[in-house]
Amino acid sequence: MMADRKKEAREKFLLGGIVVKAGLAKADRAFLLGGFIELARVIAGSAEHRRLRDIGEEAFKSASSDMLSSRIGETTEWP
Repeated sequence: MMADRKKEAREKFLLGGIVVKAGLAKADRAFLLGGFIELARVIAGSAEHRRLRDIGEEAFKSASSDMLSSRIGETTEWP
């Protein structure tokens, strides 16, 4: 039981790190959720899926944690 909670907490921590890496830490939560819902609609293995995965792979290789922040127009503080 405790191991499951630790595993879940670590997964949430890692997912939060991805949001920060993408430069979206201060983005509106509804904006983020809408984006994630759209991403969930991308068919695995499709050209769009591969394109987005390639972008993500490159971002993980990058040393800059805010490489995409200049692309994000939505910087509303969290409520």
